[in-house]
Amino acid sequence: MDWTPILISMKTASVSILITFFLGLIIAWIIIKLKNNTLKIILDGIFTLPIVLPPTVVGFFLLYIFGIRGPIGSFFIEFFAVKIAFSWEATVIAAVVMSFPLMYRSARGAFEQVDSNLLDAGRTLGMSEWKIFWKVLFANALPGVISGGILAYARGLGEFGATAMIAGNIAGQTRTLPMAVYSEVAAGNMGDAFNYVIFIVIIAFIAIFIMDYISIHNEKKWR
Repeated sequence: MDWTPILISMKTASVSILITFFLGLIIAWIIIKLKNNTLKIILDGIFTLPIVLPPTVVGFFLLYIFGIRGPIGSFFIEFFAVKIAFSWEATVIAAVVMSFPLMYRSARGAFEQVDSNLLDAGRTLGMSEWKIFWKVLFANALPGVISGGILAYARGLGEFGATAMIAGNIAGQTRTLPMAVYSEVAAGNMGDAFNYVIFIVIIAFIAIFIMDYISIHNEKKWR
């Protein structure tokens, strides 16, 4: 069995979760602070859209933007001589875009459950908004935030459709675990495909187990 798809997937998921985690936190914080409900609904729809669209559609938009003729892709080629599409970096972009809604929605939901009186108390004590975010909001919403991060990591690890569109299926470069499963089945190598599937299932089960453990532990804490 070729181990490179596992290594590529783990590397991709690890880098993408670093981006998704903090980006999801900041965007969720900005959204809940908005006073304009219409703008809030529009932005929320945009940030949630990747999770309801078919992954290949999201991949099409990413390819349009980061392809060699796309606005960002052509810019990087012209000024940095760097091709984004069909590179390892493209797998990270696909994983970030597809996993971001899970992190954003989880963080926003956790933030909205924090008692606003705690935030007001922090302001009364003279705390800055940044300190209130980390010391009060984030600290009290931590279980929900961690669950969102775990979900986002698992989603990034299992991303297929958008990755296939923008990164392709290049052995040793962009062939992630889901792409490896597809390739091995297409080639009739069911044994190797089964090994990859088992690995993905184990990771997914561990993610669910950790989320349930955090949820149960948090419920016992507040009883």
